[in-house]
Amino acid sequence: MERKLTDQELVRREKAENIRARGIDPYGHVYDRKDFAMDLKNAYKDVEHDELENRNISAKVAGRIMFIRKMGKASFFTIKDKTGPIQIYISINDVGEETYSLFKTADLGDIVGVAGKIMKTQTGEVTIKCQEYTHLVKALRPLPEKFHGLTDIEERYRRRYVDLIMNDDSRKVAFMRPQIIRCIQNFLDERGFVEVETPILTSLLTGGAARPFVTHHNTQDMDMYLRIALELNLKRLLVGGMESVYEIGRTFRNEGMDPQHNPEFTMMEVYQAYSDLEGMMDLTEAMYQEIATKVCHKTTFNYLGHEIDLSGKWRRVSMVDAIKEVTGIDFKKEMTVEEALKLASEHDIEVAPHEKTVGHIINLFFERYVEETLIQPTFLYGHPIEISPLTKKNPDDPRFVDRFELFISGHECANAYTELNDPVDQLERFERQLAERELGNEEANDIDYDFIEALEYGMPPAGGIGYGIDRMIMLFTEQPSIRDVLLFPTMKSIDK
Repeated sequence: MERKLTDQELVRREKAENIRARGIDPYGHVYDRKDFAMDLKNAYKDVEHDELENRNISAKVAGRIMFIRKMGKASFFTIKDKTGPIQIYISINDVGEETYSLFKTADLGDIVGVAGKIMKTQTGEVTIKCQEYTHLVKALRPLPEKFHGLTDIEERYRRRYVDLIMNDDSRKVAFMRPQIIRCIQNFLDERGFVEVETPILTSLLTGGAARPFVTHHNTQDMDMYLRIALELNLKRLLVGGMESVYEIGRTFRNEGMDPQHNPEFTMMEVYQAYSDLEGMMDLTEAMYQEIATKVCHKTTFNYLGHEIDLSGKWRRVSMVDAIKEVTGIDFKKEMTVEEALKLASEHDIEVAPHEKTVGHIINLFFERYVEETLIQPTFLYGHPIEISPLTKKNPDDPRFVDRFELFISGHECANAYTELNDPVDQLERFERQLAERELGNEEANDIDYDFIEALEYGMPPAGGIGYGIDRMIMLFTEQPSIRDVLLFPTMKSIDK
């Protein structure tokens, strides 16, 4: 059904046609912009009014009109480019009657070019005195009201383009995200890592515990998955001798949406030959601290209601010790499945059929009693073997593996392993995953026989880690929801 235009939209369309009647394209052409708003304001904020007049400095900017105060023969307006706003003074005496009348048809949201001289107003604001005014683009829809903006959060995410126009905080996050990613890349590149790309489409469900998105390859007539992790291909590269590799890429999990989860998200996995769990802890601590100081210029952050301090050495604690601190139960001692099930029952913890092992029950206790208490950066290590199918066994206690998760403000931010490189052990773990699937675990992995073959050629001892890049950016930009750091989060369709 055709949408009915508002009175304002009808007026703007009429203005567009009037601009066209003047011989001007209402939707613009190339404009040779020379300057950006914040560069000009920073360069001349401390220069006195009279000195600016004497220096006769030229500037040429372009941007969206965000404010207009139209007067008789002279007016003020503000344009905003990607760096921020700058004030413009325009007078009929400087631009002529025809150009000034064109300006008088301008609306908030129009995009224009301005060339002129730098000046300061009586209040000391850096301003461009317009000498050339160029209409570039007519906005056919009005912007939201200045003081209300997009108040509906769903609408902010759905119409991100309007949110970025109106909301300086959203713009700041949008520009900080690539700066953080570039900082990560520089950090790893300087340490000898190589950034690689691996396939998004895969024929096997491997590398993580998650429900997949399924698609179909028509030519091969085969179902395929969108990857749920990056792991196995990167470890194949360790076998091939690349030794230190990482990938930052989109990953897909067919699961629910909440402030911490989006069905498509950005993951980074890092693998380093001849390293281990301790090496991954040191790498992670140093990387977070470098982002904090180089991009954010601070080491404390207000994240999910807590003041998080990234400086210094971070806490390192085993899963069983953390559980014992909170509940008094010592899962480090040997116990039967029946004893563990009895403890779960006494604590009202529901155990699914595929979780009836001591290791799964330990993890259920952790999730119930400990996870949300880990506020300051904490490396939690020593996971049960049942929940870590790709991780090397702890040589001192094979019930557990050499793995850690990084928790900040009660949420997992990274997951690291001393990588399993024994092909016989790996095949047994894959086979146990298939057995779990038979018991109802929809997230269990397939057996990747080609990966087993790769391991049989010999993979060097290695440390590996996966980071949720979106959660990392939530921390550094102090945002409460993953949707605040994704430019286009997954949304329900409007008709729902």
